[in-house]
Amino acid sequence: MKIRTALTLKNTCATATVFLICLTMIYVVSEHTRSRTFFHDLRGEAITKAHLFLQNQVDARTMQSIYLNNRRFINEVEVAVYTTDFHMLYHDAIQNDIIKEDRKMIDRILEEKEIEFYIGSYQALGMLYQFQGQHYIVTAAAYDGYGYHNLYELRRTLLLLFVIGLSLLVLVGYFLARSALKPIRDIVREAENITSSHLDRRLPVKNEKDELGELSTTFNALLNRLEVSFNSQKMFVSNVSHEMRTPLAALIAELDLALQKERTEQQYRAAMENALQDARRMNKLIDGLLNLAKADYQKEQIKMQDIRLDELLLDVREYVLKAHPDYTINLLFEQEDADDDRLITVTGNHYLLSIAFSNLMENNCKYSADKASFVQISYWDKWAIVRLSDAGIGMTDVEKQHLFTLFYRGEQEKQVEGHGIGMALSQKIISLHRGQIAVHSQQGEGTTLVVEPPHV
Repeated sequence: MKIRTALTLKNTCATATVFLICLTMIYVVSEHTRSRTFFHDLRGEAITKAHLFLQNQVDARTMQSIYLNNRRFINEVEVAVYTTDFHMLYHDAIQNDIIKEDRKMIDRILEEKEIEFYIGSYQALGMLYQFQGQHYIVTAAAYDGYGYHNLYELRRTLLLLFVIGLSLLVLVGYFLARSALKPIRDIVREAENITSSHLDRRLPVKNEKDELGELSTTFNALLNRLEVSFNSQKMFVSNVSHEMRTPLAALIAELDLALQKERTEQQYRAAMENALQDARRMNKLIDGLLNLAKADYQKEQIKMQDIRLDELLLDVREYVLKAHPDYTINLLFEQEDADDDRLITVTGNHYLLSIAFSNLMENNCKYSADKASFVQISYWDKWAIVRLSDAGIGMTDVEKQHLFTLFYRGEQEKQVEGHGIGMALSQKIISLHRGQIAVHSQQGEGTTLVVEPPHV
């Protein structure tokens, strides 16, 4: 069932229920008013007849004759007059006797002064009537034919109104639901046109303050993120393909050249060494891409533990020097007299932080003439601070701006081997650990990288 149909049915049912309750209340109030009005008229008729009889203005035979003649044309009131000791003085039609008075009823009238009750569809009353200092019991009963006829007509009118009103409610509810849901249909039609080749399209936002406007705005923000992610993915695939093609092409060229003709053992060895170097470059590139993928994990997916930065950096220094014996890395632990080890302890993943700091140290050494990196550890406020400095060639403003861009290589790319992954990977890892990284560099004056992860 569509929302439009469901809204129409729900609104119609709810409104029809309220409408039916209102019509029912009108009918009940009308019935109550009819009943009270007729009891009032019945009381007046009973007093009039009793007064005429007790004053002897009209004899009993004449009054009975009038009653019997009127009963053929109108709903005449049947009146009876009794003494308080239940002796009947007058009765309009003893042969009919609608009320059928008994001693118990007389006693009740004497006790309550006046009673009202129904006998089938007849309304009746009994009252204590005083005339010339004496008390009499007067009863009266009649059928409110005119009132019941009006009530019947009212019931038919209300039923007709309910049927017509319900039909109008269905039509109005349908068109209102259709009108209210039109913006949603427009959103659906527009969303159907958004494909992978048209991610730049956005949903229309007519009113940012209503619910549909908020939905469209939120969806457009999602599309913005998807477009950025999709474009980044396409660029990533393109760059990876380019980076992978270079070592593969070099590897194929070396092997192809070695197989073109017979060569000496020394020439074959040189070709194999070149091929091995290209394979290592490709392996390093793949490792960097895998680590980059791990850095994209959510924090909840990564095992975290408390890590002392000084111990971590010592391990990283040993690893880097083992891989590059010609590098020099100096560690300086400032504020060693600090009593609280937590000031240089961070919560993080040991493997990822090791990769980040090893990349930063290698970057210092690669771009420094003496292949040295100077690392300082300190703390301030809620941050642990690691400064990695070199006395290298420094960077231009353009290079600093693109330093953390994936696959970006600076002006020295031909002089220094690399793939443009390390710095982008380091920044992702530091951000994953709720830290921040900044670069300070001048051409010819070296570079300082400042990493500030929060300590425990």
